[in-house]
Amino acid sequence: MKVLFIQHDHVSPTGPVGERFRERGFETQEILVVQEHQFGEPNVTFEFPDASDYDVIVPLGAPWGAWDDACIGNWLTPEIEWIRAAVSSGKPVLGICFGGQLIARAMGGSVAPAPKGEIGWTNIWSERPDLISNGPWFQFHYDRWQLPPNAVEIARNPVASQAFLINNSLAVQFHPELNAAGLKGWLDWGGDKKVLEDGQDPIVMMRQTEAEEADARARTFALVDAFIDQVSGL
Repeated sequence: MKVLFIQHDHVSPTGPVGERFRERGFETQEILVVQEHQFGEPNVTFEFPDASDYDVIVPLGAPWGAWDDACIGNWLTPEIEWIRAAVSSGKPVLGICFGGQLIARAMGGSVAPAPKGEIGWTNIWSERPDLISNGPWFQFHYDRWQLPPNAVEIARNPVASQAFLINNSLAVQFHPELNAAGLKGWLDWGGDKKVLEDGQDPIVMMRQTEAEEADARARTFALVDAFIDQVSGL
């Protein structure tokens, strides 16, 4: 079986999510929407592949807004249509942060800037701890979704909805793929300024992420297992 990871920018590695899919016997493939040299002008054109060639689709995060058609509409609108077709057909889609927001928009919900962003390790409240633990999970977002019709919210915190199920798909607002190497990439490409603007110390955040990595990896493995075994229908 094959998993397609949609990397929207060049600093979005698949981390332990990709690792666990491979351990479960899946072949993984990655496609990159916005190349490194296009990062400053991300409204590129992109042709998404035939979803029927894959058993699972995993759209990852992005530094842009899933609501911002003016900034990235050349590829955002086609991706929303592409994801709508996949989710509606029963294709398992695991949407992570921006990817989860895409599922929300695609299936009739909405995405907008949140009153408050979230950066760093936070706990959530899960109604389905068999699928998603309470964390802590790493967050790095300024937007939030409104649930689409027929979605079932299964996790939240005081800032935003954190996870929902729809058909054979799962959307999560946090970053289960995040490890120390992934965070370093984000910080090196402008995330350090956003962390400082949030009143936090990026060096301390990196050290916390290194300390949390083993436990976070185990939580992520459990999430991927639950997605495969309980949600995907595979």
